[in-house]
Amino acid sequence: MLAKDIIRSCAERLHKAEQERVQIRQISLDYPNITIEDAYAIQREWLDIKLAEGRSIIGHKIGLTSRAMQMSSQIDEPDYGTLLDDMLYHDGCEIDTDKFIVPRIEVELAFILDKPLKGPNVSIFDVYEATGYVVPALELIDARSQSIDPESGRPRKVFDTISDNAANAAIILGGRPIKIGDMDLRWVSAIMQRNGIIEETGVAAGVLNHPANGVAWLANKLAPFDVQLEPGQIILGGSFTRPVAARKGDTFNVDFGPLGSVSCYFK
Repeated sequence: MLAKDIIRSCAERLHKAEQERVQIRQISLDYPNITIEDAYAIQREWLDIKLAEGRSIIGHKIGLTSRAMQMSSQIDEPDYGTLLDDMLYHDGCEIDTDKFIVPRIEVELAFILDKPLKGPNVSIFDVYEATGYVVPALELIDARSQSIDPESGRPRKVFDTISDNAANAAIILGGRPIKIGDMDLRWVSAIMQRNGIIEETGVAAGVLNHPANGVAWLANKLAPFDVQLEPGQIILGGSFTRPVAARKGDTFNVDFGPLGSVSCYFK
């Protein structure tokens, strides 16, 4: 386990990188013995900095939910991060591109809870019971650490991503909310267009075989820290497309079929 002062220093570096819009050297390069537990400790310390600044928690995100992404990251489970109040946007929004470093867009479903979920032993059936409704969502991801180290050519590791709040930067909600049992969520599909050109398509079954599985996993993962998923919170279930770069002047429109669409413009 990394020393507390090192964990605090890493969290402060990531916070400064976000404020100054400049990526930092990979933490895992500076501390090659870093563990997954260390990375989450840095993330929690970063969250404490945000809360001390007046931010509030509105939910959580789940990442690395596809088997391909887990294999490329050399892990066998997803990762997670925290959603804060200043990250929330809605359909048709304009987003200031300069607030981010390398913004990218992913396609997801958001679960809006109306009952608490606390592990251990939370199942997909508990998620169905605790969810008020499901709504189409986009996640804006951003990286505050370098993807490739310029000196060694070494790629970023999962420890760096987890430390960096699982790369979360913002979420955009829209479309038509539905009750969780009104359709088979595995078959929710989406077509992502950037500037009128189809960039990605996907189906929600690609998220851990069922997008609600990620919510159950998260509730169980947070249980050892005495943290539960709260009523009213937004839980991003995981992406079922690859991320697509967002540049100044880009317009994104994601068509979820019968669930409507979500759009945003990067100004």
